[in-house]
Amino acid sequence: MKNRSIGEIAASYSNHILLTLAAFTMILPFINVIAISFSMPWAVSANKVTFWPVDFTMESYKYLLSKSDLWRSMGVNVFVTVAGTAFSMLTTVMLAYSLSRPEFMIRKPVVLGIIFTMIFQPPMIPYFLTIKNLGLLDTVWAMIIPSGISAFNLIILRTFFIQLSNEIQEAAKIDGCSDFRAMWNIVLPLSKPALATVGLFYAVTYWNVFYHAVLFIRSSDLYPLQVKMREYISDTENIISGINKTGLPYNPDTLKMAVLVFATIPIIAVYPFLQKYFVHGMTLGSVKE
Repeated sequence: MKNRSIGEIAASYSNHILLTLAAFTMILPFINVIAISFSMPWAVSANKVTFWPVDFTMESYKYLLSKSDLWRSMGVNVFVTVAGTAFSMLTTVMLAYSLSRPEFMIRKPVVLGIIFTMIFQPPMIPYFLTIKNLGLLDTVWAMIIPSGISAFNLIILRTFFIQLSNEIQEAAKIDGCSDFRAMWNIVLPLSKPALATVGLFYAVTYWNVFYHAVLFIRSSDLYPLQVKMREYISDTENIISGINKTGLPYNPDTLKMAVLVFATIPIIAVYPFLQKYFVHGMTLGSVKE
């Protein structure tokens, strides 16, 4: 390892300190949310809770976990996330691979058209009417199909595929492989970092589905967790009306924070399994041609 100058060492330590401070700035509010959700109402009302629960209790979670509509929304979220991520990965991979092949003659105009969609979003009324005419209104597929391909994720995968050795794919074709088999047996096994990165992006997007649910879903049985969470946060006073009279060990503030934790923890739990691929995939997928 070569000797580093004082300036390089100072810059390295400065970067570590700044990134550590930034990390704490982002994580401390969430720790405060967790602490409030496990605290008694009197401590929250008195602003005594910071980063550690005061008068620890799990009553807010017991109350939420007893609500069948919240579990139904969780089930909708799980289905939308799993089915949506699988659908998006399938469509994105196939399109990205096609756009990465030099024999696809119109790939550049298609890429420009895709980039155009990143800049200009469709008007709401024609968008709504299109979904309605397709028969997707008030169905779970209205939260999946419209988000099938993300232009940003598509560009990441396409750039990653372009960087792979073309000689390996050509050799496979000489041995009789079709384009699909070359993609499935050669390209995809070599693309695990990029696939994990894009898959995580899609999973987070589907887990946080809100706009499409509000726009296209009418039945409360199909509400995803984010919409149901909005109901709990905006209407906790009515949900637990008379709480001050009954003296229950939770109040609207503790319930709001418990709902936030309930909706956030599952998707956070997925990240450690994909973290080793995440940075590698983003780095390789962002290199220009």
